[in-house]
Amino acid sequence: MKHICRVGIAGFYLAVASTAVLAGVSPEQAARLGGDELTPTGAERAGNEAGTIPAWDGGLTTAPAAFGGAEGRYANPYADDEPKFVITADNLDQHRDHLTDGQIALLQRWPDTYKMPVYETRRSYADPGWVYKAVADNAATSELIEDGEGIAGATGGIPFPFIEETSNPGKAAVWNHKLRYRGGDVKYTSAQIVTQPGDDYRLSKLLIETKFPYNRQGIEPSDLENISIYFLQTVLEPPRSAGQILLVHETINQVEEPRRAWLYNPGQRRIRRAPNVAYDNPGTDSDGMRTNDQFDMFNGATDRYNWELVGKREIYVPYNSYDLQLAPTYESVFNEDHTNQDLMRYELHRVWVVEATVKDGTSHIYAKRRFYIDEDSWNIVAADQWDQRGELWRVMEGHTAQLYDRPFMAPVMLSSYDLDSGRYLLLGLNNEETAFWDSTVEYDKSYFNPRNIQRRATR
Repeated sequence: MKHICRVGIAGFYLAVASTAVLAGVSPEQAARLGGDELTPTGAERAGNEAGTIPAWDGGLTTAPAAFGGAEGRYANPYADDEPKFVITADNLDQHRDHLTDGQIALLQRWPDTYKMPVYETRRSYADPGWVYKAVADNAATSELIEDGEGIAGATGGIPFPFIEETSNPGKAAVWNHKLRYRGGDVKYTSAQIVTQPGDDYRLSKLLIETKFPYNRQGIEPSDLENISIYFLQTVLEPPRSAGQILLVHETINQVEEPRRAWLYNPGQRRIRRAPNVAYDNPGTDSDGMRTNDQFDMFNGATDRYNWELVGKREIYVPYNSYDLQLAPTYESVFNEDHTNQDLMRYELHRVWVVEATVKDGTSHIYAKRRFYIDEDSWNIVAADQWDQRGELWRVMEGHTAQLYDRPFMAPVMLSSYDLDSGRYLLLGLNNEETAFWDSTVEYDKSYFNPRNIQRRATR
């Protein structure tokens, strides 16, 4: 409708027609999902011509014999795999076409120690069948509204399996990341580690409790009350921050109502609205090493950027990070300069590349961002951030593992490197905790009422 500039009866009918076109793809197009050409989420089912990316065969939905149950860690179903080769500073030119700018920068920053072990590609992503059905339904009914700051006509799974046929493909791809299926209600302990100069680090522990009303089987869009995610974060460590609570209600139409956020300060024993929990304001206990909208690689409103879908590339990205999840201690995961790369697993996958550049009249500490979004799961698996001078500044990777007993793909660790300072941040680790990812919990939405948070915190 942005192309309509006339008014009157003719303009009215043209506007109605335009809205209908943007509201979804044809039934014939939607029916292609899950067929011979496309996976149920819109990825290319076939492998690549070189044979280095296999066809998607339904993903990983069977637990290996070594799996002891979801109350513990997830056994590596690919434990017998050996690296096909290892990328280092010495041979990066041979692999440059399959690397991000950030990966190249990390290899060059620590040429003697940083490496990327590359394994056989395993397209392990899978979701429950009802999620695939929801994606097919969404394809025919979903639309971007409010200049892409909201969506309509979708629930359950990703809203836009055909991003190139939307009014803003770049924003549609990011909405898919934000609304991908993550297993319903979730509870887990997340360790956040910020490295300090001189082989030192600071550890924080966050209890994360989340409800995804959007990702409910059979729910109607009208039932959502404009909320896609309820998010509750309680600081467990360090003692100086323990007891601090962050509550977020993430809205679907962010023009109709922006994100609702509250902070509870144990010193004041009061919960207050927190409109600054957004955009480039510093994330909890992160020492300024991440912004609020870097949690989960990217979250929140998109209105400070112009978004462009650059296209699709084959990139070595972190995938099937079971060994990382199985590491016995936090200290075994990282070294002074960078993570323990022996624990990392990279595979060649097709990714959508989306670039975001700051709009005139707005501001953000990152002038440009480039996101690499896995075509199968719609997870952002890597991201590069540039500063106001146009220099590459921070490099992120999102390490994931397929929870084969559920099934869905869960985050294992987010890493973010600051190329200027040489410091880095890790988020989402829970190697020393009892369980990896508890999606058996069930929360009533009243659990995330700010008055309830106030009562719980002051008992």
